[in-house]
Order: sequence, then structure tokens, then C-alpha cells
Amino acid sequence: MRVVIAEDLALLRDGLTRILEAFEFNVVAAVDNGPALLPTLVEHRPDVAVVDVRLPPTFTDEGLQAAIAARTEVPGLPILVLSQHVEPLYARELLTDRTGGIGYLLKDRVSNVAQFVDAVRRVAAGGTALDPEVVSQLLARREPLAVLTAREREVLGEMAEGRSNAAIAAKLFVTEKAVSKHINNIFTKLGMPPSDDDNRRVLAVLAYLNG
Repeated sequence: MRVVIAEDLALLRDGLTRILEAFEFNVVAAVDNGPALLPTLVEHRPDVAVVDVRLPPTFTDEGLQAAIAARTEVPGLPILVLSQHVEPLYARELLTDRTGGIGYLLKDRVSNVAQFVDAVRRVAAGGTALDPEVVSQLLARREPLAVLTAREREVLGEMAEGRSNAAIAAKLFVTEKAVSKHINNIFTKLGMPPSDDDNRRVLAVLAYLNG
């Protein structure tokens, strides 16, 4: 699996490279600034990009903007964003693009190698991987989705973190059938009929973040 890394801190960039290569990822490029990221992503067209939000020269949102711009050149490019802090605007902007895998992790999570590697694989496969702390803070900043029951909101929160039906069932101590029923109810209440074009799980998560 081919990976491009964008991280300005040399030690962290080297650490990410070593971790991924130890798990048989192929890090095809690692850049340390925003201007270099877009052409690198377009040239290599990786299976997943691991991108720091804030990169030189201005340390604002160069990483994210370059990654989003790359999706116009490489539609559906899977992107896993790393950030030091929870920045809701970035999470929502990334989720607004409904194509390709997406993830948003706090850098502290990289210390848990298993979780980080799982998140990279999940995003590369077209799934979502949102840090639990990101989800908690996003939810705390806005009213819950009034149309959903407490259990449905709980299930949606687990979906936002990228968990499968089986994983949600195990965490909530319910059956997979019950989880499937809750998810179908969520889709119905949010006005998301079956579709071949849209990933309803991602759309539901987007509604959750904007709810």
C-alpha cells in the first residue's frame, strides 16, 4: 500500500515512516511543507495520504488545503489528517467531500501504533476514522440531532469513529441485528434513501457533525 506523508517535524515524520514501513506500507514520499504536498500527491497518486493540517510556510491550513486540492486532480484520494488540536472546521470541510476515505486523528493517538495503523488501513479502504476526542468535542459544540433517539445518536457516534456494525455491537453489548436496525432508522430519519452513488455512512456522519 503506497503512502505519502506530510509532516514538518523531522522526528515525527521519520517516526511515521518507520511505523508504516514496519507494517509493510510503502512510503513513496515524505514532504515537510505545504507547497511541495500538492505536486507530490498528484505525481504519486498514493493509496492514502497522511497529512498534518499545519505546514510551513504559514503553519495555518496548508496541509489540508493541499490535500483537498489534490482530490480535484485525483478524485477520491484517501486522506488521513493529523492535528495537534481539535479543529471542527477542518473536519467538516473534509467530510463535505463525499468521495474517498477520510480520517481525522489527534497526533497523540500516533503513540498507539495499533490504532494508528488500523486508521490508515481503514481510510485507505475508503472508510472513516475520526478520533473519539474529535467526535466528543464536535458534539459538545452543537445540539444533538433531535430526530434521533439517544441510542441512535450513540450508534451514529460510533459510526463517526469508523466502527463497523460488528464493532459497534460489541462495544454497546447489543446484537448486530439491533445495530443494523438502528442504522436503518438513522438513514430514514435523516432522509437518506438507498443510493448507489453516495456513501450513506459518511453522509450520516456529516449530518452528525453539522447537527
